[in-house]
Amino acid sequence: MKAAFYDKLGSYENIKIGELPKPDIKDDEVLVNVKAFSLNHLDVWVMEGALPFNIPLPKIFASDASGVIADIGKNVKGLSVGDEVIIYPGLSCGRCEMCISGHDNLCSEFRVLGVFEDGVSAEYVKVPSANIFKKPEGLTFEEASGIGITYVTMWHSLVTRGKIKQGDTVLIHGGGSGVGTAGIQIAKLFNATVITTVGDDWKAEKVKNIGADFVINYKNEDFVKSVEEITDGKLCDIVVDHIGSQTFDKSLDCGKKGSRIITFGTTTGGDVGINLRKIFGKNQTIHGVYMGTKGEVYSFLKLFPDKLKTVVDSTFGIDQVKDAYKKLLSRQFVGKIVVRI
Repeated sequence: MKAAFYDKLGSYENIKIGELPKPDIKDDEVLVNVKAFSLNHLDVWVMEGALPFNIPLPKIFASDASGVIADIGKNVKGLSVGDEVIIYPGLSCGRCEMCISGHDNLCSEFRVLGVFEDGVSAEYVKVPSANIFKKPEGLTFEEASGIGITYVTMWHSLVTRGKIKQGDTVLIHGGGSGVGTAGIQIAKLFNATVITTVGDDWKAEKVKNIGADFVINYKNEDFVKSVEEITDGKLCDIVVDHIGSQTFDKSLDCGKKGSRIITFGTTTGGDVGINLRKIFGKNQTIHGVYMGTKGEVYSFLKLFPDKLKTVVDSTFGIDQVKDAYKKLLSRQFVGKIVVRI
């Protein structure tokens, strides 16, 4: 099968296009003919060797994809060859207390497709049947490929952990990112006032069209002062910070008493200095989020494409995959970057 892969860590520049063996499935697995996959910063962290564990090589990478079922194991029920599907990329044991109780992202074996196991940057990928969901009607394969990590992480952040309520005020950093565009949409389901940050003026109108009420260019404005002005000093009920060291301390300042601070990304680094008085003085809660659960996918997937819909910034062919990652790292995009296979 045709695949994009790398055989040494360091950079997206190490990606190669070639022929690798098609996966053999087990009795409880599904073989998916991948039609499109979307990019995440996790892909880059893995290929750079930034994660604190050994990555088996050569590596077929990336985690989020959509496609058509090409084969099913003999124990698989409810799925058929030819079904158009999306892949939930969180892998777990399926047997422990956390998995059985619906908290599979807390399983001690939880990991993401494309890190240890081969990912989706190939014509075929094998996954457990429990990780397969029917693609909602009305979505292209490109749109469906952007649902995985992006929407489950934001749903888990805002709904499950942040316990968003009708009319809350929410600050979402990086409104032009994939998770940012997803978060804006999800927050607006709850009639929230959404404040978001961007690093380029041209992104402001785009994120407003998605649903953001207020947009702050963090390069030109002190986002804490802007939040104070926008909210008349009342501040935010929920703050979602997936940026890291450059913003996190100030994100605490944007939360009101009893606010929930969500963190799940460190694109500017993970080492932060925090004054603990800020946290206990305002009774704030910090939630660390690593993806979400399969059960949550059922909750939000029914909202596609009428209430939620992936914002696709651009689409590349498999032979242009290096260009796709170059664009991801440039941050000159809004929504998801997708590769067709």
